[in-house]
Amino acid sequence: MIYFDHAATTAVKPQVLEAMLPYFSENYGNASSIYTIGQQSRAAVEAAREQVASALSCLPREVYFTAGGSESDNWAIKGAAFANRKKGNHIITSCIEHHAVLHTCQYLEKQGFEVTYLPVNEYGEVSVEDVKNAIREDTILITIMFANNEIGTIQPISEIGKIAAEHKILFHTDAVQAVGAVPINVKEMGIDMLSLSAHKFGGPKGIGALYIRGGVRVDNLVHGGAQERNKRAGTENLAGIVGLGKAIELATADITTKSEKIAAMRDYIMNGILTKIPYTRLNGHPTNRLCGNVNISFEFIEGEGMLLLLDMNGIAASSGSACTSGSLDPSHVLLAIGLPHGIAHGSLRISLGEENTMEDADRLLEILPGIIDRLRQMSPLYEEVERGE
Repeated sequence: MIYFDHAATTAVKPQVLEAMLPYFSENYGNASSIYTIGQQSRAAVEAAREQVASALSCLPREVYFTAGGSESDNWAIKGAAFANRKKGNHIITSCIEHHAVLHTCQYLEKQGFEVTYLPVNEYGEVSVEDVKNAIREDTILITIMFANNEIGTIQPISEIGKIAAEHKILFHTDAVQAVGAVPINVKEMGIDMLSLSAHKFGGPKGIGALYIRGGVRVDNLVHGGAQERNKRAGTENLAGIVGLGKAIELATADITTKSEKIAAMRDYIMNGILTKIPYTRLNGHPTNRLCGNVNISFEFIEGEGMLLLLDMNGIAASSGSACTSGSLDPSHVLLAIGLPHGIAHGSLRISLGEENTMEDADRLLEILPGIIDRLRQMSPLYEEVERGE
């Protein structure tokens, strides 16, 4: 099978699995224990914390381990909102955030908070001016994703971070798709909180991290123990933490060279599809996008049929966010950038990884035109277009 759905999840890298294995059956001690095997586990946890900190250019004590990106988003937004409620109750976000952010903001609205959902332009970009104009005296948090999980557009994070700092407002970014694809320096970019998830860059599922800048007040996520500096109780996922540390170290090593190689394949696929297949549209910014993201809409077809036929030909891809793949509703992201419902339903997301090759790309470009043509032949609307009606 050719795997083109790295935005949904990635395979655990062999070096990561090798690093994790001893912590299942040999070095399995509880990291809170004082005896030798427990302290060996504590050392492994702190070594992984240093690996994450090095990747983000922050201090190890500013890294908190979580169960993944969605938990990190929830903790950052709820934790900051409730801890700073006396200062204000207004939050700024965008309409194309991951549902871990959008649904959390909607929950907070039920708790009395007010949320401004900023629009985006046709490329899925948030306007820095819109962010600035949305700020009120009672604004306590801005949460804008680093890069969109569906269309790949990268947001002006440094500019937003600067505005947030000038107004003394906390700035959180969901960087789940960006870590390992884009160089990130939280200090230089003015980021106060950042969410990440290991399984997006060659690590195991069920483990993530939240960067919280020193001095930022957030409520505890889980009560009942002293783990994660009294912020998130519960015995640490030792093997998962070790895997996260190794995965982020590998993912961020020589990141520019790897990204350029993947971006060349991305552009080859984008140009090939748009050239070979009529009635197509590229979604997201043509250049300011994640190196591995291709998102294209095809008129006169349904995305589900396209994915099934690709799968029958040994190609795994997606029509959008993995978290909403079971929904019949069109993508909220594609609707936000102005696509009609009918075209939004016919979208294809190709997300590339390091193991993909130009041979994989050629196979996709060989198979896809026939699939699109087959599906369009079943569309009454396409028949009208062919007849010139």
